[in-house]
Amino acid sequence: MAKDPAWLSAARARLGTREAPGAANSPTILGWAKRLGTRVLGMIYNADSVPWCGVFVAFCLAEDDIAAAPIAVRAVSWANWGQLLRPERLAPGAVLVFERTGGGHVGFYVGEDAAAYHVLGGNQGDAVTIARIAKSRCIARRWPPGRPVIGKPVQIAAKGTPISRNEA
Repeated sequence: MAKDPAWLSAARARLGTREAPGAANSPTILGWAKRLGTRVLGMIYNADSVPWCGVFVAFCLAEDDIAAAPIAVRAVSWANWGQLLRPERLAPGAVLVFERTGGGHVGFYVGEDAAAYHVLGGNQGDAVTIARIAKSRCIARRWPPGRPVIGKPVQIAAKGTPISRNEA
């Protein structure tokens, strides 16, 4: 089995990170945004109530010196970033972009079952989690530019885990 790429290891290390409840803000999530800066994110990011899946992906990639998509805070901006991957070439660490009501969602591929991708992402139930997201919602499968694709698709049993309907 191939070793996880560094950016996916960085993402796994942040599993369980949560938004702060109510009007409060998570200093961890705001710290990620501050480190990335407005030039990378495309906006001043100062509240974890603003969707932060793109912040999470950009931060994890930055841990391996990989540049983010333009306007990284917008999930759909990742749809044209990096190199295109066909579904049969997916490997752990691929960046998946999904459509959803009210916007998009972006996260990292960790595996799949017949109906869904298993996605390690931020702002999934207001936390960094692994969620099952329907393959039919996926609009882009990408890999960091200039990095070799290492690994192959990983089959994971669904084990009764529901498919996510809205990641915000």
